[in-house]
Amino acid sequence: MTFDRITHDPLQMGGKPCVRGMRVTVGTVVGLLAAKRSPDEILRAYPYLEAADLDQCLAYAAWRLEEREQPLVLS
Repeated sequence: MTFDRITHDPLQMGGKPCVRGMRVTVGTVVGLLAAKRSPDEILRAYPYLEAADLDQCLAYAAWRLEEREQPLVLS
Protein backbone atom coordinates (compact mmCIF):
# COMPACT_ATOMS: atom_id res chain seq x y z
CA MET A 1 0.00 0.00 0.00
CA THR A 2 1.33 3.44 -0.89
CA PHE A 3 0.76 6.53 1.23
CA ASP A 4 1.94 9.46 -0.85
CA ARG A 5 0.32 12.03 1.46
CA ILE A 6 1.90 10.69 4.68
CA THR A 7 5.45 11.79 5.48
CA HIS A 8 7.94 10.92 8.20
CA ASP A 9 10.71 13.29 9.24
CA PRO A 10 12.61 12.67 12.46
CA LEU A 11 13.14 16.44 12.80
CA GLN A 12 9.44 17.26 12.55
CA MET A 13 6.82 16.48 15.19
CA GLY A 14 9.14 13.95 16.83
CA GLY A 15 9.12 11.72 13.74
CA LYS A 16 5.37 11.10 13.92
CA PRO A 17 3.63 10.49 10.60
CA CYS A 18 2.40 13.82 9.23
CA VAL A 19 0.25 15.00 6.36
CA ARG A 20 2.29 16.11 3.34
CA GLY A 21 5.21 17.41 5.37
CA MET A 22 3.02 19.76 7.39
CA ARG A 23 2.88 19.92 11.16
CA VAL A 24 -0.42 18.06 11.25
CA THR A 25 -0.06 14.49 12.46
CA VAL A 26 -2.06 11.49 11.36
CA GLY A 27 -2.96 11.06 15.03
CA THR A 28 -4.46 14.55 15.16
CA VAL A 29 -6.67 13.89 12.15
CA VAL A 30 -7.77 10.44 13.33
CA GLY A 31 -8.41 11.83 16.82
CA LEU A 32 -10.63 14.56 15.43
CA LEU A 33 -12.59 12.04 13.39
CA ALA A 34 -12.90 9.78 16.45
CA ALA A 35 -14.23 12.78 18.40
CA LYS A 36 -17.05 12.91 15.84
CA ARG A 37 -15.78 16.00 14.03
CA SER A 38 -17.05 15.92 10.48
CA PRO A 39 -14.62 16.08 7.57
CA ASP A 40 -16.07 19.49 6.69
CA GLU A 41 -15.37 20.78 10.22
CA ILE A 42 -11.80 19.52 10.05
CA LEU A 43 -11.22 21.05 6.62
CA ARG A 44 -12.57 24.40 7.86
CA ALA A 45 -10.28 24.28 10.90
CA TYR A 46 -7.29 23.24 8.77
CA PRO A 47 -7.88 24.93 5.40
CA TYR A 48 -4.55 23.70 4.01
CA LEU A 49 -5.73 20.07 4.27
CA GLU A 50 -7.64 18.33 1.52
CA ALA A 51 -10.34 15.68 1.74
CA ALA A 52 -7.92 13.13 0.29
CA ASP A 53 -5.58 13.82 3.25
CA LEU A 54 -8.29 12.77 5.70
CA ASP A 55 -9.01 9.60 3.74
CA GLN A 56 -5.34 8.68 3.62
CA CYS A 57 -4.90 9.32 7.36
CA LEU A 58 -7.64 6.80 8.09
CA ALA A 59 -6.20 4.28 5.64
CA TYR A 60 -2.72 4.72 7.13
CA ALA A 61 -3.99 4.26 10.68
CA ALA A 62 -5.86 1.09 9.69
CA TRP A 63 -2.76 -0.24 7.92
CA ARG A 64 -0.56 0.44 10.97
CA LEU A 65 -2.99 -1.39 13.23
CA GLU A 66 -2.64 -4.50 11.10
CA GLU A 67 1.13 -4.60 11.58
CA ARG A 68 2.49 -6.91 14.23
CA GLU A 69 5.96 -6.89 15.65
CA GLN A 70 7.47 -10.31 16.18
CA PRO A 71 10.40 -10.81 18.51
CA LEU A 72 13.62 -11.79 16.82
CA VAL A 73 14.51 -15.31 17.86
CA LEU A 74 18.21 -16.10 17.73
CA SER A 75 19.13 -19.73 17.64
